[in-house]
Amino acid sequence: MQNPNLIGGRSVMLRVHFTSEDLLRTRLAAGPHPLWEAILSATLLGNRDGQAVFDGWRLCARSALRHLPPEQIRLIRCLAPPSGDFPDFLTPPQEAQDLAAGIEGVLSTPSQRIRQELAVLPRLPMWTRPLMDGEPGALRALGQSLRAYYTCAVGTHWQRIQALTDADRGVRARAVLHGGVEAMLESFRPTLRWNRPVLEADYPTDRDLRLAGRGLLLVPSVFCWRTPVTFIDPGLPPTLVYPVNRGPRWWAGHQTDPRRGQALRRLLGESRAMALRAVEDGCTTGELARRTGLALPTASQHATILREAGLIASTRRGNTVIHTLTPLGRDVLTANPG
Repeated sequence: MQNPNLIGGRSVMLRVHFTSEDLLRTRLAAGPHPLWEAILSATLLGNRDGQAVFDGWRLCARSALRHLPPEQIRLIRCLAPPSGDFPDFLTPPQEAQDLAAGIEGVLSTPSQRIRQELAVLPRLPMWTRPLMDGEPGALRALGQSLRAYYTCAVGTHWQRIQALTDADRGVRARAVLHGGVEAMLESFRPTLRWNRPVLEADYPTDRDLRLAGRGLLLVPSVFCWRTPVTFIDPGLPPTLVYPVNRGPRWWAGHQTDPRRGQALRRLLGESRAMALRAVEDGCTTGELARRTGLALPTASQHATILREAGLIASTRRGNTVIHTLTPLGRDVLTANPG
């Protein structure tokens, strides 16, 4: 069978070209982007990619989506097909983690751009004509559909999505501390491959993205599968959405395995042992709460006790407290895998 990532015997890939100025302007998004997660999840609902990782979520999402009006589901499925491109305007180039702001960005897209970008979708049905013309009623329907779909398929799992992306950001932040931005770019292997001055990735089509001093925004995503995603329009702010690590039951939250880590749980208690593991890659108190599913005051209390026991260290940066493992804390986790 011919490799789908080969054209004429050569690899098909995305190549992101950096200058020295681009390295200085490369940054990680503060967290997951609600609309990227919504649109990428909608494409996954229409295909069978990542069955071991997403089939449990698919079952849950489809059950919830059955309660939505059919026309809303039809619109989302049309705009976010199971394969191929989807319009850039569905994922506005902004870092805000607020769904309402993102949808407002979608609805404020000029009608000419909407028409141009809808052209990437093959065989648009006639009922999409009002949206192509930017009619106010069609735009309102789009906003309602996006909000309803997000609530059913993504919003109910948002805490877990944030926890997974927080953990990934911790890994990238440690790489920056140890070796700078280039070390962070190296940390994305094998999904992204840093070969100075080019960042490479497998991609559905052969493409070069030249940053030209604009820098790159890296956005962690739970619903991005295998290969990164970027805008079709090279004139938009350079953005690369990349997949984070997640297990088969990521969507179900923390699952206790009675066969692992029993000694640590007996020593510290269930919640505190879970909190210690959550600090492994470094996190804020809010991130600790999201990773463990604990209330913020409870997470703060556990962090205080772990700090007093010498297992973690806490550093204040403005209004934020960052927790990291001490050598003793790391030794405790190493001796008690789970």
